[in-house]
Amino acid sequence: MSPQFKRIVRTSVAAMALCTIAGSAFAAWPERAVTIIVPWSAGGGTDATARMVAADLQEHFGQPFNVVNRTGGGGLVGHAAIANAKPDGYTLGVITIESTMYESQGLPGVTPKDYDFIGRYNADAIGINVSTKSSYGSAKDLIDAVKANPGKITASGANRGGLSHLAWAGLLNTLDIAPDASVWVASDGSAPAMQQIAAGAIDVVSTSPAEARSLVEAGEVKTLALISGERSELFPDIPSTDEIFGIKWSPMPFRGLAGPDGMPKDVIEALSGALKGITEDAKFKDFMKSRGFSVAYQDADTFKATVMADYEGLGKTMKAVGLAK
Repeated sequence: MSPQFKRIVRTSVAAMALCTIAGSAFAAWPERAVTIIVPWSAGGGTDATARMVAADLQEHFGQPFNVVNRTGGGGLVGHAAIANAKPDGYTLGVITIESTMYESQGLPGVTPKDYDFIGRYNADAIGINVSTKSSYGSAKDLIDAVKANPGKITASGANRGGLSHLAWAGLLNTLDIAPDASVWVASDGSAPAMQQIAAGAIDVVSTSPAEARSLVEAGEVKTLALISGERSELFPDIPSTDEIFGIKWSPMPFRGLAGPDGMPKDVIEALSGALKGITEDAKFKDFMKSRGFSVAYQDADTFKATVMADYEGLGKTMKAVGLAK
């Protein structure tokens, strides 16, 4: 065997060994604990669902998945921490719809383009709620009234610029109705707004069916539609605005797993597959239902498309209502 041939053989063997080692190391992910950043406070809905997902991922992969709360800036601090982490699969996070809104609000630090998406596990649409004493029998009746009587119908559910406001204003904008055709009455949240609608002080409350449930069950309020492209598994009889009006406007508050842009593709696929299995598990479904949350899985690509649609749609809505910076 010539020296040159020996060198070729040694080089080939060494290359194969490196490939084998690299492949083994990658295939072994996760070799250590994984951190899941939650941009919201401990004890809240996002934190609770994140800890359930983390426990199931730990069981699936055999390594700790530790939840860390990074709060501040209306979720911006935590969302930025997820985006700026090392993209090695050992720092992930639960992102929410607020991640699509920061740039338009003039808050630099993160956009959806900074993430690799793993999958969505929850989404709960905002509902259109009116008093049972009102004459509106359907969402179409209500929208026709807004169009025919600009400035007369009042709506509430959050402060100006909150998601409840943008969902309602964006619906009007999507239907070629000026967002200010329905006057928005700022409130500190859905609870005081629901009391106002029960008292007849306002006409519409834009909030989730879960938040409206007590007054709906008491016969004081009815939910006409969900501002969404899909029906809720928890409220399957409530139609979506997309199906009623033939539009595409679905700013649904969501919770999903993501990591920093540049993660290994195989890690994303492994996590997405594991998340799918978790959302199909009866124990997880029961947990989510007990908290009033629906289970709405989307794989990585579908989740990315959903987030980017929210990013574009909410940006346009904020411009339409004069809130974009």
